[in-house]
Amino acid sequence: MRAFPSVLVDESHSQAWTIRPEVAAQLNPVKPADASYAQAAEELRRRGHAVRPHVAGPIDAAVLGEVDVLVLPHASEAAWERVVPGGRPKLDAAELDTVEQFVRAGGGLVVLAECDQDKYGNNVNELLGRFGVQVATTTVLDPVEHFREVDTWVLAQPGPLPEADDLLAGVRTVCFYRAGVVEVDEAAAHAGAHVLLRTSAHASTPDAPLAVAAPVGAGRVVVVADSDLFGDDSIADHDQRRLWANLVTWAAGGAGTAARVGAGDTLGSAALADPAWATLKDAVTRLREMQAKDGSIDPAAHDTALARELVERMVPAIEQLAAHLPHDADYLAAVVVDLRRWADTGFGVPDFLDSLLLFRPETLRQDGLAHLVVFPMYTQNGNPNRVMEAVLLRVVWPDWLAALERHPYDNAAFVPVTFLDFTGGYDTHSAVLFPETVAVREVPRFTWGAIFCDREAARFRAVCGKAAETLRLALPPDAARLLADQQLAQNTYVLWDLIHDRTHSHGDLPFDPFMIKQRMPYWMYALEELRCDLTTFREAVGLAADGQPYGPMVQYAILFDRLFRFPITGERVRNYDGLGGQLLFAYLHRHDVIRWTDNRLKVDWTALPDAVVALCAKVEALYHDGIDRSKVAQWLAAYELVSAYVPPNPGSTWAKGVQALPLDGEPKHLVDLVMPDEFPLNTFYEALRRKLADTVGATRGITGGAVLDASAPAA
Repeated sequence: MRAFPSVLVDESHSQAWTIRPEVAAQLNPVKPADASYAQAAEELRRRGHAVRPHVAGPIDAAVLGEVDVLVLPHASEAAWERVVPGGRPKLDAAELDTVEQFVRAGGGLVVLAECDQDKYGNNVNELLGRFGVQVATTTVLDPVEHFREVDTWVLAQPGPLPEADDLLAGVRTVCFYRAGVVEVDEAAAHAGAHVLLRTSAHASTPDAPLAVAAPVGAGRVVVVADSDLFGDDSIADHDQRRLWANLVTWAAGGAGTAARVGAGDTLGSAALADPAWATLKDAVTRLREMQAKDGSIDPAAHDTALARELVERMVPAIEQLAAHLPHDADYLAAVVVDLRRWADTGFGVPDFLDSLLLFRPETLRQDGLAHLVVFPMYTQNGNPNRVMEAVLLRVVWPDWLAALERHPYDNAAFVPVTFLDFTGGYDTHSAVLFPETVAVREVPRFTWGAIFCDREAARFRAVCGKAAETLRLALPPDAARLLADQQLAQNTYVLWDLIHDRTHSHGDLPFDPFMIKQRMPYWMYALEELRCDLTTFREAVGLAADGQPYGPMVQYAILFDRLFRFPITGERVRNYDGLGGQLLFAYLHRHDVIRWTDNRLKVDWTALPDAVVALCAKVEALYHDGIDRSKVAQWLAAYELVSAYVPPNPGSTWAKGVQALPLDGEPKHLVDLVMPDEFPLNTFYEALRRKLADTVGATRGITGGAVLDASAPAA
C-alpha cells in the first residue's frame, strides 16, 4: 500500500515537454530547460511521489492501473514545436474513454495547456469537454500586474478560497508566461469546479480563470492555461514549485486515497489466527477480573482453584503461540515459569522480572516482526491496576526509518509497534508499552519503550479531522492526505516519536529529562514535552528541505495534534500536554499566524514554520538560562513564559507574583499552591471541546484497522 501518490507523465503523444533530462537535451540542445519538467518531477519525488514517464503505447486501463495521477503536458504537431518523437498529439477515442473512466473512478488528471491551444493539433479540449472545462485560445496581456515589465508574463490573482481545500497553501505569487484562459461551464461550476488563479482587472481578458480545479465523479481534474510555469526555467520563480506540488497532490486525493482510509495493517498473523490466541485472551480476561490493584488475588474473595485452572489454560496456549514466534522463545518460556511460580506461591503480588529481562524487542527491530506480550501490568492512560494483559503486536521498522535512526537520530530503545489484538487494559486510550509498568520485585534498568503508532495515528486522524471540519479550516493538499490515509499517518508518527523520544536526552537540560519522581509544577512537564515536539518540528523542517517526504507530514502532525487534540483531551487537572498545546496556539495567534475570524480558522502556512521554530528558540533559551538558576527560580521563569501567552486562573496565587509566594519554605509548598487547572482553557477551546467531545470519546480502544467515520476529510 502506497503512502504517497504515483504519478504518470505522458510523453507518448508528441509532448513538447519531458521529465527526462537526456530527452530535453535532444529537444532543445541550446537551452534544455525550455523543454524540461525534470525539476517538476524531482520536486514530486522529494515529497514522496513516485514519478515516471509514459513513453510508448496507448494509455489504457493497464497503464493507469497503479497510477493516482495522470499528467498531460502540452502536446503539439512537429510543425509548431520540438516534440518528443514517436507519437501523435491526439488521444484516440479509446484513450479518451479510458482517461475519463480513470478520473470518474477516483483518479487525478493534470492538464498543462497553452495559449494558442487551437493551432497545435491536439485534442485536449475534446477530453476536457467531458468534464465541463475548455482552454480558450488567447494570449493574456497585463500592463499592470506583470513580471519583469513583460506584459505577457502575467502575475496571477488568487481565486476565492474553497471551503475544505487550500490549493494555494504556501503560494503568494505565481507568474503565467504567455497564458491562455480556462472556461468552466455551468454544470462543472455547480459540481464544485473552482477558479484557483485568475487574471487581474487590468488584463486584456480581465478576471478570467488561469487555473481551475474540478472534482469529477470520484476523481479530480486540474487545468492550467500555461505549460511554461512549471518548466525547469520557470518553476523556481515565485511560489510555482509549491503550487505544482499542491496541484498534483490534490489531484491524487480522489477515491483512490479515500478507499484506503482506515485500512490499517491488513497483513495476516499466524499467531493471531491460531485458536490458542483466543484461548489465551479468554483466560487472561477472566483472570483479570479476580485481581486486585497490585495484581494479587485475595483467596477470601475469589476462587484460587479457578485462578489456577485459568493459568493452566494460559500455559499451553502460550507454548503453542511461541511456535509462531521463535525469536521470543526464551522470553515466553520464562513467562510460563513466572506464571506457575505466581500460582504456586498463592497468587500474591506477581513478580515477572525474570521474563521481563528476557523480552528485548529493541534488539531485533524488523519491519513486520510479531511479538506476544503477557505481563501483569498497568497501561498508561488506560488501566491503572497491575493485572494480567496479553497483547499481540507487530514492529514497524521500514528501511527509511532504520536509516534515519542510524544517523542522525540514534535511539536504541525506540520500538514503534501496531496492535494485532489485545486484552482489556488496551481497550482504552493507552498507546504505549513500557517495561516500567510491569509488576516486578525490583526495578531493573529499562532498555526499551514501545509506542503504538497505529493508535496514535488513528486518534490523530479522527480528532484533528473533525476539528478541521468543525473549524472550517482549508487544508493544504498534503495535510488533507495525511488526515485521510492511515498508512501515511502511522509512518509520520514513527518519525515524530523517534525524534521526540531522543530529544529528552539532548540539549540544555537543567533537570532530569523525564522528571521521574520529581515533584514540580505541572507546567514544567508541559514545557519539557513541548520542547521535544518543537525540536522535532524544527528537525522536520530541515528534513523536508533535504527531501525527506515525511518532513512536511511531521510538521502537520505536531501542529494539528498540539493545537486540536491535546488541549481538549483528558481531565483539566494538571493537564500538561493540554497546556503545551494552549501555549502553541496562543503564541501563533499572538503572532497572527493563525486567525479565528467569522467562525473559521485560517493559517498562514508560509509564516508557520518560522513562527514555530521561534517559539522553540524561546523554550530552549529558558532551558539554557535555567542552568544558572535555582530550581525555584526556574519554575518562576517558566511560569512567566507560559503566562505571557496563556492567561492563568484569576484565583491563582502564582499569578499574583513572587511577593505572594512563600519562598522561604520547602519547594513542595510552592507546588501545593498550584491550582488543579492553573491555566484554564480559553473560549475558543471551551467551544471546541464541547463540539468534539463525542469524537474524542469514540477514540477509546481505536486501532489502525478501525473504520473511522466521516469525521476525517478525504484528501
